[in-house]
Amino acid sequence: MAVEINTKADVLFEDIKFWDMGYMLVGGVDEVGRGPLAGPVVAACVILPKGALIEGIVDSSFAIRDSKRLSPLRRERLYDVIISRAIAVGIGRVEPEEIDRINILNAARKAMKQAVLACNPSPNCLLIDALELEGFSIPQFPLIKGDIRSQAIAAASIIAKVTRDREMVKWAEIYPQYGFEKHKGYGTKQHIESIKRFGLSPIHRRTFCEKFLS
Repeated sequence: MAVEINTKADVLFEDIKFWDMGYMLVGGVDEVGRGPLAGPVVAACVILPKGALIEGIVDSSFAIRDSKRLSPLRRERLYDVIISRAIAVGIGRVEPEEIDRINILNAARKAMKQAVLACNPSPNCLLIDALELEGFSIPQFPLIKGDIRSQAIAAASIIAKVTRDREMVKWAEIYPQYGFEKHKGYGTKQHIESIKRFGLSPIHRRTFCEKFLS
């Protein structure tokens, strides 16, 4: 559900500042999956219509809720709302083998670039959670704590999180011994004990897990 912008919201959202500067296609970019021991890093770029706030990302006090501040059920519901409301959504991903080869920061940047390139129409400026991307001629605005300052970045974090979590649940069906459906690849006690017992699956990040196998 979308609600109209009002004066209080005007003060709080970076997105509005850039709309007012004349950027009609503001792309919010974020990634998830830097920390897990298994699975890909996934990024999203989301372009929302000018003048709309999405209830659920924006709460009643006009605070922004990114994926970390929402329950799994709420994220799933908002995923559908964002997809239906967005002008464009792009997804990028880098697999565990490449994460091991190029390191997680470079992998996150690569996934973000893929997400931006996958948007149709393309954004005419980028709001990125704390990073800047090489290879784009359009203006970029890295925002510290951008996922709680920009609705578009928060929407991107939700899309990326739900996309990645759904994939990890599917991997759990193939490798049930690791419990991916519960921890989504993060280094929980259960997950580490499973690695020590069963070794690594093809979707584990070798460079992240070596210390558990020594």
